Amino acid sequence: MADATLEQLRVIVVVYVSAIAPLVLVPVLRAKGRLPAWVTPVYIGSFLACALGWELWFSYGWVAGDPVDLRRADVLNTMLPMQINWLLNSLADAGTVCLGGLLLAWWACGRRSEIFRRWHWGAFAVLLGWCIAQNLFVEMFLYHDQLAEGKPLSWAPFAPTGPWLNPTLFRYAGRTITLQGQLPWLIVPPILYGVVIETVKRREAAG
Repeated sequence: MADATLEQLRVIVVVYVSAIAPLVLVPVLRAKGRLPAWVTPVYIGSFLACALGWELWFSYGWVAGDPVDLRRADVLNTMLPMQINWLLNSLADAGTVCLGGLLLAWWACGRRSEIFRRWHWGAFAVLLGWCIAQNLFVEMFLYHDQLAEGKPLSWAPFAPTGPWLNPTLFRYAGRTITLQGQLPWLIVPPILYGVVIETVKRREAAG
């Protein structure tokens, strides 16, 4: 830890906080009645989708990719071991990104619960924009070293083009944004929003 740079310390702190904070807040707020009942199954489902959809694959490099411990500095491998890297990332994806995006959509649409009962393009645009924006931030400022050119990511169900069809979309300050890195967060938002609507409808129908 003493050998970590400020940038590496920032990565470590952001990963742990974004993973653990929702894990604590969701059950606490749910117990206090501050969150609707559908949030918990959506949180769990989002975690499973992110873990199985790409985080496990990217961490272990299962199909034509390098495992994460070969793509980053040793100090990060020590503080964020590969064995829990996928877990932390999936928790952050499910809580901070997925639930956070739904919360932003709710706020942006006037705190109207109707957006979770039927498709609302404005709400979806906010959710999609948030998912893409946070991923661009992650690729450019947090994980840029382990996602750099020459460090291939594994094929994954939510990154189906794999490393074989992975053009660079643009560059920023010498850092690259690739198609493969963006695909999961283009695929997840419509699925997530659709599942939320269906979950809310079923729970309301069940009384």
